[in-house]
Amino acid sequence: MSLAAESPSPSPSSSSGSEDFAALLDAELELTSGADSAFDPSASLASDDEEDGEEVVVEEEDAVKEQNSTKRRRVEDQHHDQETSMRPDEDAIGSSKDVQIKICPPHPGFFGGLCFRCGKRQDEEDVPGVPFGYIHEGLRLGTSEIDRLRGAVLKNLLRERKLVLILDLDHTLINSTKLFDMSAAENDLGIQSAASKDDPDRSLFTLDTMQMLTKLRPFVRKFLEEASNMFEMYIYTMGDKAYAIEIAKLLDPGNVYFGSKVISNADCTQRHQKGLDVVLGAESVAVILDDTEYVWQKHKENLILMERYHYFASSCRQFGFGARSLSESMQDERESDGALATILDVLKRIHAIFFDLAVENALSSHDVRQVIKRVRQEVLQGCKLVFTRVFPSNCRPQDQMIWKMAEQLGAVCCSDVDSTVTHVVALDLGTEKARWAVNNKKFLVHPRWIEAANFRWKWQEEKAFPVARPKEKSKENADTSSTKSKENAAAAATNTREESEENAAAAAAAANTKEKMEENADAAAANT
Repeated sequence: MSLAAESPSPSPSSSSGSEDFAALLDAELELTSGADSAFDPSASLASDDEEDGEEVVVEEEDAVKEQNSTKRRRVEDQHHDQETSMRPDEDAIGSSKDVQIKICPPHPGFFGGLCFRCGKRQDEEDVPGVPFGYIHEGLRLGTSEIDRLRGAVLKNLLRERKLVLILDLDHTLINSTKLFDMSAAENDLGIQSAASKDDPDRSLFTLDTMQMLTKLRPFVRKFLEEASNMFEMYIYTMGDKAYAIEIAKLLDPGNVYFGSKVISNADCTQRHQKGLDVVLGAESVAVILDDTEYVWQKHKENLILMERYHYFASSCRQFGFGARSLSESMQDERESDGALATILDVLKRIHAIFFDLAVENALSSHDVRQVIKRVRQEVLQGCKLVFTRVFPSNCRPQDQMIWKMAEQLGAVCCSDVDSTVTHVVALDLGTEKARWAVNNKKFLVHPRWIEAANFRWKWQEEKAFPVARPKEKSKENADTSSTKSKENAAAAATNTREESEENAAAAAAAANTKEKMEENADAAAANT
């Protein structure tokens, strides 16, 4: 019985914990199956009068014992941490005592509702654990088994000088659109027809069964090829499983990078969140590439935030961009210095630093999160920033995202200018600090300069992020004033209407009060 056949075949060179577990599970089930067949009472039935038959039975028992001994050694080699013991009973050869398995609970995990060690059926008390359906459908592992497997995977990875790389799909490696979401310009340009061409080097594909188009990000194939030499790679998407598998086939047609390591929304243990709890790789060696920070609330230190890839018009609309999309402009990112090429250089540096530190201390004590933090802080090291009129006046600057981002990149942020300030960050030249920067020949940059440095992981040229002059902002200010005037007028009208209604209600209340007073007076007169 081969369970691994249910999942995509792994790469021959893969050191994945999922493939290791599949091999272990197969070995254990094969051992159990062999033991059951070996001790079948019907196998030892023979006539006492037939000496030749007895010799055949003994030979068969010896062969089975030798076969089971070989299987037993395989399981012991892979599963020795669980203290699985198998001791032949010399006085009862052929009995069930030949195989003794460590008693449960705790159960290491369940497969198809049965403990894969003792065979007990899973009940409500056995629910704790993490499902690993992307490895094998119906597989759930307990905490101790996950820790054991992660420890084994970590040893293998470090021996091969590899880390773990978690890759998001949409807006990170690809961009997809539904056919009915395509713009008129995209239809006029024949984008869908281009995706149907039989070109081995094309990067635009049609997913017929899903009525979608998918565009691979420039440089993605080279990126995966080079990254696979440094990392064991997983796909992790919030998309459906069927969609994830189809995209995995486009990215890895030879199935040499991912194997069964394709995680979809069905595998997440928390709604609208991604987590490393379903990854058989230690957090200390895991690097995440994703365009969305929010979904990694528990693992922000492992995250490298990617610049979103917006190829199709529907993607631009989704994120509120009014400009023409890359597809409508018949343009694309450059392979030589695009987002993936840039991040590949960052990953190479992280990998080099992680393993070069082995000279100073034990490799197993390293933490890639500290390496990521170190490399990130080098981006704006030596830079001292002052922000002017960038944040709302009623907010603490230190709590704003752009301030925190600059500090994470190694910059020093402050509120007042002095001779040590290198950059003033502003939205326009109409502030005193902005004019000070110009007069003192300091760099005056737009906040996008910091954002670009964050995505590109390098100091950007300041002249590419100029600050607009006040006159260039006049139209925007006029539009803003017009909008505010309309809002004020609407508010005034609303207030007037509300006041009128309140006055009417007050008048009605006064009338009611007067009527009640008159009624009371009449009643008093009548009583008198």
